[in-house]
Amino acid sequence: MIRRHALLILALSLLFAAMARDRFDAWVDATELPHLTAQTSIEVLDRNGVLLRAFTVADGRWRLKVTLDAVDPDYIDMLIAYEDKRFRTHAGVDMMAMLRASYQALTRGKIISGGSTLTMQVARLLEDGSTGKWAGKLRQIRLALALERRLSKDEILSLYLNRAPFGGNLEGIRAATRAYFGKDPRRLTPAQAALMVALPQSPEVRRPDRHTDAAQTARARVLARMIGADILTVDAADGAKSEPVPARKHPFPALAPHMSQRALTDAPLNSIHQLTIDATLQGQLETLAKTALRGRGEQMSIAILVADHTTGEILASVGSAAYRADNRLGFVDMTRALRSPGSTLKPLIYGMAFDQGFAHPETLIDDTPTAFGAYVPQNFDGKFRGTLRIRRALQLSLNLPVIKLTEALGPAKLMSSLRRAGMEPVVPGGKPGLAVALGGLGVTLTDMTQLYAALANQGKPQVLRWRKDTNPAQLGRGLISPMAAWHVADILSGLTPPPNAPRNRLAYKTGTSYGHRDAWALGYDGQHVVGVWMGRADGTPVPGAFGGDLAAPVLFEVFSRIKPELTPLRPPPPETLMVSNAQLPLPLQRFRGRNALFERPKDAPSVAFPPDGSSVEVGDGFLVVKVRDGIAPFTWLANGKPFEVATYDRQSLLEIAGPGFVLLSVIDAKGRSARARISLD
Repeated sequence: MIRRHALLILALSLLFAAMARDRFDAWVDATELPHLTAQTSIEVLDRNGVLLRAFTVADGRWRLKVTLDAVDPDYIDMLIAYEDKRFRTHAGVDMMAMLRASYQALTRGKIISGGSTLTMQVARLLEDGSTGKWAGKLRQIRLALALERRLSKDEILSLYLNRAPFGGNLEGIRAATRAYFGKDPRRLTPAQAALMVALPQSPEVRRPDRHTDAAQTARARVLARMIGADILTVDAADGAKSEPVPARKHPFPALAPHMSQRALTDAPLNSIHQLTIDATLQGQLETLAKTALRGRGEQMSIAILVADHTTGEILASVGSAAYRADNRLGFVDMTRALRSPGSTLKPLIYGMAFDQGFAHPETLIDDTPTAFGAYVPQNFDGKFRGTLRIRRALQLSLNLPVIKLTEALGPAKLMSSLRRAGMEPVVPGGKPGLAVALGGLGVTLTDMTQLYAALANQGKPQVLRWRKDTNPAQLGRGLISPMAAWHVADILSGLTPPPNAPRNRLAYKTGTSYGHRDAWALGYDGQHVVGVWMGRADGTPVPGAFGGDLAAPVLFEVFSRIKPELTPLRPPPPETLMVSNAQLPLPLQRFRGRNALFERPKDAPSVAFPPDGSSVEVGDGFLVVKVRDGIAPFTWLANGKPFEVATYDRQSLLEIAGPGFVLLSVIDAKGRSARARISLD
C-alpha cells in the first residue's frame, strides 16, 4: 500500500513537473522579440573596400556594421573567457554563474561579480533595459532564453559585436577600434583586444580618452584573467600591460566629401556605396589642393579630377580645398560647376580639322588681323605671328588660327562633337557662334576631363564613371579618328613643361577664361587623364591668374602622385602621314580659309565613283575610283594618306581594306581637290 502511494506521488510529481516545464516552454516561446536589426552608419568605400567616409546614424551615434568573420578571433576568445566562459554550452542563462553571483552578494553585502551571460547582455542592449531591477533582470532572462531558441550562437555574438557600448557615441566593436586605434577590428594586439573587452562593462568610466588610469586598470584586470584562462602567457600579458592606452580618439575618415554626398543623394536607400576612387591617391590630392592655395587669398578655390581613360573610372575627385562653409565656398563641388573653358577646347578643333582634311600639323596658316563679320578676335597677348605651322599655332594657343578652323568646320559641328563626347555644354543665348572656340560657353571640369579622356583614348569617347557597380558606357562612334588623336597628342606633348616640372612627354593644354575668372590645365599620358581648375567659386575675376602659371604646375604634381613614371603615349596609327610641309599635297600645304575650300571652279575635278555618301563592297580589298574633269596627273588619298600619286589615268585601283568609313580625296595638277565620304562593307 505504501509502495503504491509512493509511486502515485512520484507520478503526480513528474506530471506537475512536466506541466510546469511545458508552461515554462510556452512562456519562453511566446516571448516577443524586439527588432534585431539596428540602423548602422552609411559607409562610402573606395575601389578596394577602404573606408572613405562614414555617417552617424539618426541619433548621432557611430555604429559601423561588422560581421563575426571580420573580427580578430583572439578578441572573441578573450571576450567569451572574460564575460561568459560557458557561452557555447548554456541555453541563455548560466545558472552556475547566477548562483555564484547571488551567494557572493549575500555573504559580502555587495555585488562582487555579475551573473549575466553574453546572451542576457544582448537582451539588455536590444531593449536598452536596466540591469539592477528584478523586473528588468527577469525580462532579460526570458528574452535571453528566447534568443537562444531562435538564433545561433554566432548570430547572438554578432548582435553583441554590433551593439555593445564603448563610450560616448560609439557602439559596436568596429566603431570602437576605428575611434581608438584608427583601424578595423580584423587584427588587434592583445592589449587592444583586452581594452575592447573591458570597456562595455563601464564605457563612460573607462573611456581611455578621458579616464586613462581607469582604462588601464580595467585592461590589466582582463589581461590577468587571460593568463588563468590559458589564452595569454605571462610574458604576453606583461608586454600588453606596458602598451599605452590611446589617450585620444582618431577621427573617422572623411575623404572625398563631395563625391560621398553625391553617392548618398544618388542612392539614398543604400547602406554601402563603393566608388571607383582610390583612397590613397584621394588623400594625397586633397593635401595637394590645400598646399596649392597657400598664399592665394581666402577666396581662391581649386578642383582636381583624375581618371583612367582606358576604363573610364574616376580615381580621385577633389571638389574644393576644404569641405566647409568658408570664403572659398568649400561646400560647392567645383568639378561639376559650369565655367568657361578658355583655350582648352582648341585641341579638339584642331583634331576635327585634321579629320576633315582641312589641315595637317605641318600646314601653314596665317595669324594676322582678321574680321569675321562683326567679330574681330585678338590673341591673348594682342600680338600676331604672321604665317606659321598649325603645330606651332596650337602650341602657342593662338586665337586667330583656331577661329579660322572653327569657321571652316562650323560652330554647330563643334557643339555636336562636344555632345558626342558626353558633355553638356551651355551656350549663352542658345545659338553657338565662333566665340565658342575661345571658351564662350559653360562646361564643367568633369566635362573637360571626359573630353580629354576621349582625345587620349584614340578619339573614342566614354562616360567617366564613379560608382564601382556601374558598367562602362560607350558613346557610339569616335569623336575623331585615331590618326587625328595621335597628331593632337604629339603636338601637346611637345609643349614646354612649367618651371621645375619634369621634362616628360605629358600631353597637356592650359587655358584662361575671359577676365581671368578660370585657370585650367588638362593633360594625359597613355593611361591617365587629369583635369585641374583654379579660380573663385563665385565667378569673380582673379587678376593675373593664368592657367599656365597656376593650374599647370598642379597638373604635373598630380601626375607625380599617380605613379613614378608616365605611361608612354600610343604610337602613331599606320595611316598617319608624317611628312614635311613641302611633301604635303598642295591643298594641305597652306590653309586658305572657308571660301577657298568650298568655291569650286567649273573645270575642277570631282569624284565620279564612288559617289559621296555611298556604300561599296570591297570583296578582294581593292576599290575602283574614278575622277571627272580636272587636269592630270591626279593624286588619290584615303583618310589623308596617299594611295596613288601622279597618275594620268582617270580610273585607278586603290588597295583599301574595309569595313569602315573612308574620306576619299583626289587632287589634280593645279592643286584643286574633291572629296567623297563613303562606307566600305
